[in-house]
Order: sequence, then C-alpha cells, then structure tokens
Amino acid sequence: MSETPPETAEPAPKKSKLPLIIGLVLMLGLGGGGFYAVYSGLILGTHEAAPEEAQPVAALPEVGYVPIEPMVVSLGPQPGGRYLQFTAQLEVQKGHEEETLHIMPRVMDVLNGYLRAVETKDLEDPMALVRLRAQMLRRVQMVTGEGRVRDLLITEFVIN
Repeated sequence: MSETPPETAEPAPKKSKLPLIIGLVLMLGLGGGGFYAVYSGLILGTHEAAPEEAQPVAALPEVGYVPIEPMVVSLGPQPGGRYLQFTAQLEVQKGHEEETLHIMPRVMDVLNGYLRAVETKDLEDPMALVRLRAQMLRRVQMVTGEGRVRDLLITEFVIN
C-alpha cells in the first residue's frame, strides 16, 4: 500500500511587482530632479556671473624681470655623473632692476652653491621643484636685501 501524499497545498501566490516598479520610477524621478537642481544652480549656489556683469580687472603690479644666466651644475661627487641645467628670472620691484644686476655675481654664487649641495635623490621627488624654488628665493632675498626680489621664476630645470 503505497500512499501518495495529499496534494492539498496550494501554490504560493505570485508576488506583485508593482512596489518595485513604483520604487524605480520614484528613484529615477528624484535622481533626475536632484541632478537638475544642482546643474541649474538651485542647490549649492553655483550661479556664474552674467556676461553683462563684467568684473573690474585689477591692475598688474609694477614689476621688472632680471634674467639669471643659464647654469650647469654637476650632481653628485662622482665625475662624469649627472648634470642639472638651470635657468631662471628674478621678479623684482620696478626700479630695482639695475641694483639686482649689479649684485648678480653674488646671486649666481648663492644659487650655484645651493644647487651643488642638493642630492640627486632629492630632485627625483615630484614636489622637489617647489621646495627648491622656495629655498633659492629665500637665499636670493637674503643676498639682495628685503623688498627687492618678489619671486624666482624657473624657466628651465633639466637633469641630464
């Protein structure tokens, strides 16, 4: 006597997909509305000035530039090693160009001495140029006196 299990259990009713569809429509609507609000500047205040509202432009400071002769500095103690080719200009207050040119041998001496002391591994760091520029500017300002040299602009910095 083999008994078959009674088949009184009914299959589970299908779940409705209506909540999923409503959720997707709301998500897309809210996402699109949020994008439009940010893009149009309603949120986060990213409005740009209208073209007819031209901002006044400040006058450029009165500066002059004094070129530094190109320098080639050997790097490291071994002969036949690597070299640094360096060229720069000094941004000076207007009227101080002649004074700065007069003491250029001292400026060249300070820069040559500093660059000669820098190790090759220090030059390989991506932020090295920023640090070197700040160090060289400070040394040049000490030689020329405060208030004459505003900045050091590096125009060539090549390691061979």
